[in-house]
Order: sequence, then structure tokens, then C-alpha cells
Amino acid sequence: MSERSDDASAAPRAEGVRYDQARYVENGQYEPLLSEKDLTRVEIGTGGDEANGDGNGDDGGSPLPDHLTRNSLELPELSEPELARHYTRLSQMIYGIDSGPYPLGSCTMKYNPKFTEDVAALPKAAVHPDRSERSLQGTLELLYRLQDYLGRIGGMDAVTLQPPAGAAGEFVGIRVAAAYHEHNGEDHRDEVIVPESAHGTNFATAALGGYDVVSLPSDDEGRVDLEALEAALSENTAALMLTNPNTLGLFERDIEQIAEMVHDVGGLLYYDGANLNALLGRARPGDMGFDVMHYNVHKTFATPHGGGGPGAGPVGVVDELAPFLPAPRVREGGVTKSGESTYELFDPEHTIGHVHGYQGNWLVLVKAFAYIARLGDAGLSDASAKAVLNANYLASQLEYDIPYEPFHHEFVASAGDQDAADVAKRMLDYGVHPPTTKWPEIVSEALMTEPTEVESKGTLDRLAAAFNAVAAEDDETLEAAPGRTTARRIDQTSAARNPRLSWHAIGTTDDE
Repeated sequence: MSERSDDASAAPRAEGVRYDQARYVENGQYEPLLSEKDLTRVEIGTGGDEANGDGNGDDGGSPLPDHLTRNSLELPELSEPELARHYTRLSQMIYGIDSGPYPLGSCTMKYNPKFTEDVAALPKAAVHPDRSERSLQGTLELLYRLQDYLGRIGGMDAVTLQPPAGAAGEFVGIRVAAAYHEHNGEDHRDEVIVPESAHGTNFATAALGGYDVVSLPSDDEGRVDLEALEAALSENTAALMLTNPNTLGLFERDIEQIAEMVHDVGGLLYYDGANLNALLGRARPGDMGFDVMHYNVHKTFATPHGGGGPGAGPVGVVDELAPFLPAPRVREGGVTKSGESTYELFDPEHTIGHVHGYQGNWLVLVKAFAYIARLGDAGLSDASAKAVLNANYLASQLEYDIPYEPFHHEFVASAGDQDAADVAKRMLDYGVHPPTTKWPEIVSEALMTEPTEVESKGTLDRLAAAFNAVAAEDDETLEAAPGRTTARRIDQTSAARNPRLSWHAIGTTDDE
């Protein structure tokens, strides 16, 4: 309840209960704990002073302020079937990747295979970061092998696993680039070039890293305009951030020339890994001339995505940048007498320091490792092939115009005279999730769509049918949508600016 007893002897106990453990409380005092097998024999909350005070009938001295304490707890009177049915109904009102296709372009909502969850839930996967290296050899080996997997997949020489999300990986990559230039005495490099076809977070990452952002227009085909790039490059260029394929799903055919142009002025080429799913087993950023990249393991290797929970955004670099990666990293430490490799943590020579506790979000990394190990080279290559095939098949079935092609794993259709946001709302009435809308801005009323590799032809046909049904509807119908969902159209601007983060806010007015 509201107060905790500071006198362990005051806790109510049943006859024969044995205290066999204790935990530290404060000021050298220890509080006994009940053994597990005796917990069911203890009567909790008798309501007397002994249960709620210090054993003498006065205030128990709760560390919480008075307005956060209470002496009674009111719980709803529900039977188990009522409670189970309530939460089952709530779960059925939520659309997720386990419900159906989730074709959000660029966000890449991949299905998360359940075997990776099983692997992450293994008791031996539960490790404490303060354990000794000697007792963590299996954990360190997995991290080392994941570093190696990612390095080989991306064509990078060294990898850090610490960043806890893709955006965090971007920021780490830019900070590594900044440390590299600073170490070389080139502090004057204060510009980062970002094409308008780049992933949306690149602009924010460059600005957050302290750089002036130079926006680069696209050519008539939706790719990097080489003349505009040449005009933007200078001795002040720190890096060019590029997504390849870009957000239109188009592969930058001049990538080797672009890399040469950037390197000729002393800049670095940064690869945003958002669309790596299109290239798995077929092309590597390192081979194209990229110097640094981040991996979105949720977009490429099927770890959970979104919801504000833990993520992972490893960063890979070429040899020249390896000394600047976050600390610590994992390396081979030697060989035991029995011939087994050992592993150890080390700090790179010019490290930018820690960017996350331990080696990042460990269990997310376990899932990524399990996914890569299960698929292998052939499986990863097959995943990219099917992602490209699915996107092209779906696009071929749509009535909407697709202005830029040939594309790879995703495409951007135009809603034409319809409002893309209205199209998205109406698609909900057909039982499918809509694509990303209104972006990239290079396409008018953009419908950015990525079905990923897991969807069947039947699912893609149903998704295409929903697109086409909406394409044939009038503005009045679209503006009234959705009409079949639990929640109707909301004021998205107000919801973003004034979020209600607690049920206490329900029913209040803006003036309260």
C-alpha cells in the first residue's frame, strides 16, 4: 500500500514461516525476505498498524510525498472471463504486422519471426553487464560474430553495436566522421550535403551533429543531380549522406562517380541503411565507395520496430574510421589450451566514447544474429529478391500513376487529384493498412509503398484491390473516411502538439 515497514519483524507472518534471505535497506539495516515456497502462507495487508506503519501505530515514514501515498486501493470487481474478454477485444482493435500487410514505404515494417523471440528468451541470454569477461565468453563471441556478419554484409571493416536505434546510429556515424576530420586538423569542414531523395532523418542528423545542411536537388529521373552535386562540393564538405536505393526505390547508377567526387574534395560518403533490404546478398555499400553506414536491424533483419521500445542501429566503417568508433568493442583475445578462441573488450584508440550502456540493446542484437544465422547467405539474397519482386508486382496491379521507375523494394505512386491523406484514411475501411503518405515531396500526393518480402501473391492482390477501389471513389467519400474503424478521423496536428499521455486527461478541456 502506501507505506513500507522499516521494521522487518513487524511484517505479518503465518506460523512456521521461515526467513532465509535478506536485502539491504539503508543505514546498515537489512530487511528479511520470505522464501518462495512460503509466500502463499503469508496474509498480506491485514489493515492493522503492523502492516502499514512502523509497528508502533504511527506513520511508517514513507519516502514518497503525501499526495502520492494512499491507505487503500480500489480495484474493479471483475471476473476472470470478463477481464480476458476485455483485453481480447482491445487486441482485436489494433492493427499490427501479425494482422496483415503493413506497406509503409521507407519504414519497412517486416514480419518478426517468432523463433528469434524464443532465442532471446533463453535463460542463458540473460546477462548482466558487470559480469567478468571470463564468464561472458559466449556472449562476447555472439557479439563478435554479429560484428563480423554485419561487416561482411555491408562491406565494412569494423562495426559497433552500441547505438540503440537507426536514428542513433546516424548520429554516431556523423560524430565519427566529425572526429575523423577533427583528428586530421580539418575543423573547417562544416557542411553535410543531403539529397532531397534521402531518408528523412538525414537532414535532422546533420543539423544535430552541428553541421550546416546543404540540400541537393534530384535530376529528372529522381536520382542525384551530378551537376548540382559538383556545385555543392567544396573544401567545407564533411560528408554526403545518401540512401541507396533512395526513397523513390531508385538505385543511384552513378554511385561510383558520386563517391569519387566526394572523396576528391576530402569528404566522406555516408550510407543510410534504411533501404539495405533491397541489396542483401547482391551489392555492398563498402564496394560502392561508402566510408560509414548504419544498419537498421528492424528494417533489414526483422527485429521489432516502433512502439518506443528498444532498438538497434549498428554502425560500420572503413579502416580509416575504425579508431573513432564508440567504446568498447569486441575482438578476439587469444586461444585457450584446448584451441578455443577467447574474446575481450577494448577501447578504440581515438574513440568518441560510450553512446549506450554495455554493447547496446543486447536482446535486440540476439534477435538480429539469430535471423542472419538462420537465413545465411542464400536466405538473405532470397529475401532481397522477393522484396523487389513483391514491390514490382504490387505496382503493376495499381491504377495510380508511378512517375519514377525502375524501382527496387519500394515505389512511390501519386494519388493525382485525390488527397493522399484521404486515400490513406479510406484504405482503413477496406481492412488494410495504408502506405506512407505525402513524402517524399518530389512526388505530388505521394503514396510511398513497400510490401517487403514476406507477403504472398494473394495478400498483394487484396492490397491492390483496396488501392484501386479507393482510386475510383469520389472526394466526398474519401473526406468522410474512415467509417468502419473503432476510432474515426482525428485531429492529427492537435494530437501531436497536445498529446494526452494519461487517462486522467480524458474529458478535460484545453483550458483546464
